Amino acid sequence: MEKNYDFSGWATKANLKCSDGRMIMKDAFKEQDGQTVPLVWNHQHNDPDNVLGHAVLENRNDGVYAYCVFNDTPAGKKAKLLVEHGDVTALSIFANKLKQHGAAVLHGIIREVSLVLAGANPGAFIDDVINHGEKSEDSAVIFTGEEIELYHSDEKSEEKETKPTPPSTEPNKEKGEESEMENKKEGKTVQEVVDSMTEEQKNVMYALVGQALEENEADEENDKNQGDENNMKHNVFENDETIPGGDVLSHAEQMEIINDWKRYGSLKESALQHGIEKIEYLFPDNKNVTTTPVMIDRDQAWVGKVMASVHRTPFSRIKSTLANITADEARAKGYTKGKKKIDEVFSLLKRTTDPTTVYKKQTIDRDDVVDITDFDVIAWIKSEMRGKLDEELARAFLIGDGRLASSNDKIDQSKIRPIWTDDELYTIAALVVATDADTRAKEFIKACIKARKNYKGSGNPSLYTTEDMLTDCLLLTDSTGRDIYESVEKLATKLRVKEIITVPVMESKTRTVGGKERELLGIIVNLADYNVGADKGGAVNMFDDFDIDYNQQKYLIETRCSGALVKPYSAIVIEASATGEASGSEE
Repeated sequence: MEKNYDFSGWATKANLKCSDGRMIMKDAFKEQDGQTVPLVWNHQHNDPDNVLGHAVLENRNDGVYAYCVFNDTPAGKKAKLLVEHGDVTALSIFANKLKQHGAAVLHGIIREVSLVLAGANPGAFIDDVINHGEKSEDSAVIFTGEEIELYHSDEKSEEKETKPTPPSTEPNKEKGEESEMENKKEGKTVQEVVDSMTEEQKNVMYALVGQALEENEADEENDKNQGDENNMKHNVFENDETIPGGDVLSHAEQMEIINDWKRYGSLKESALQHGIEKIEYLFPDNKNVTTTPVMIDRDQAWVGKVMASVHRTPFSRIKSTLANITADEARAKGYTKGKKKIDEVFSLLKRTTDPTTVYKKQTIDRDDVVDITDFDVIAWIKSEMRGKLDEELARAFLIGDGRLASSNDKIDQSKIRPIWTDDELYTIAALVVATDADTRAKEFIKACIKARKNYKGSGNPSLYTTEDMLTDCLLLTDSTGRDIYESVEKLATKLRVKEIITVPVMESKTRTVGGKERELLGIIVNLADYNVGADKGGAVNMFDDFDIDYNQQKYLIETRCSGALVKPYSAIVIEASATGEASGSEE
């Protein structure tokens, strides 16, 4: 052919082992000898501007040689300047319809030739995974690492002796052929030996070569890396930035990785195929899905209901004065003429409750406050402190804080009186026999209903119970297997309560009465009958201070209050006994 091409170079080389252990065999693309295919920039097929010109393919003993011509377009002109300047020095092909036997690639169709940036491997490689077996229909990008050669139309023929001879002029005088001629002095070349084999012998050879390549993959990888060090060439698109750990990432590798992303299913898998270790250094940083850290805590819905339901007074020292007029002496009497009238007699009862202090304290280094910039850490801490203070008070009102009497942190139960353990004048106790779950649930419902006859509290009370107890009641079925109570509302109606509120801190709570252990199942009360008193200044207050010696911010939230039932028989406590104590409400 006439020498009217802009440059030429090896599109692919035969009998070179690829980095994935495969080998492109001689004449794998021989059917395309003389064909013209597009010349593309870096295998980018999504934009017509990436088509730079065309390439004429020539099948040779050493592989496929390409004679390339640039278009007279802005992209073609720019690429031509890069090639002439020596900034881009390599060709690569995109091929599909690949067929192989073992590790040997026997056939394929070249769809385009690309100018590519300097890659990571000096030899030919296939950057996808070709299915094992005799035939496959995969596609691949194959890179030789051979430098391209320029041709200028105004040069004299004698000045082009270093250029490759076009296919029309002595095609057997290529450099590869000359090398083979030199090797013939010492015996037959590898290619001559292969050509002398029968088809059956070739198939056996291909299978053995493929097996050997797979077994020595680690050694070949080391040889490849050493070759990289000895074949470093300047490229205008490369830089010297290194990833920690010594790995170098070139722009050419980035483009190939991005192109392979869909094929491998993830960016990481694609990068591993190109030999880039620790690719995770390039991934974006993890981001919080919430503005502030999420608190791991018990369900707090019950706390708000308790704190909103109690009765409050602006004084903390509470006194309850009661007159017991249930005795017969307090009854009205009939009069008999001539008989003396008898005065009514009844007793007075009095109970006083004084305040106590409940607090929560927190400390944080000022350095940490300054360094935490993603959210307002002080507001977050204060919110947590107020929430836990309210929970502690609500717990103390219902069942006490649960700490040992010897603990310095225990809330004085004579000043914030728990409903569960209050005097029998205020809290009615009902017992059920604890056996299996169904029996206990049935007995619990009966005890709640029967104990209502002694209830003297205000209005319609609420039931505070555990999630387990509520679940056992809802799982009760009749003889046909149908649910007796289809909803929490229907169960509340049966129990004659306004609502049922589950309290996590009531789970597995026990106390000892008369040497026998009882488990708390539920408390029925209208908290309007529970008075919480706090003097002016004793309500909930937040204090903050700065310790200049230790550079610390200190925060304190506290309240000084009292709490107690103020109506007799205003609460019902249902407990389970594992012994044979009598069931029903205690008189």
